[in-house]
Amino acid sequence: MKSFIPGEKEMQKQWHVIDAEGQILGRLATRVARLLTGKNKAIYTPFLDTGDHVIVINAEKVRLTGKKLKNKIYRHHTGHPGGLRGVSAGVLMERRPERLVQEAVFGMLPKTKLGRAMRKKLRVYRGPHHPHQAQRPNVLVP
Repeated sequence: MKSFIPGEKEMQKQWHVIDAEGQILGRLATRVARLLTGKNKAIYTPFLDTGDHVIVINAEKVRLTGKKLKNKIYRHHTGHPGGLRGVSAGVLMERRPERLVQEAVFGMLPKTKLGRAMRKKLRVYRGPHHPHQAQRPNVLVP
């Protein structure tokens, strides 16, 4: 029996909208990562991009539990010697809440070419509006 490998015809990409208002960041990120990888579909193949496009709205209203707003640090390197910088989740939430959601989701995706392709299918917006109405996205309820 031959193995089934989906072709372009079987891989129908859909668009989904998820409202992050009141949702816990980690639980939201796992849900989004499953949609981006395509693990919710019967045609899921680990080495192919079978996932859908995801739009996250109201990123500024996402919740973090415990003392994470104060204690969780997001680090990055500037590329210069001694250039390790860090910012707390609370400060990142005030300045760029969409980046907070992206970091959580990107940490759950593969760190390969395939993962970078999946990253491009995620769009995160601070408020309740997004410019992707032409794609007729499905609104997913929490």
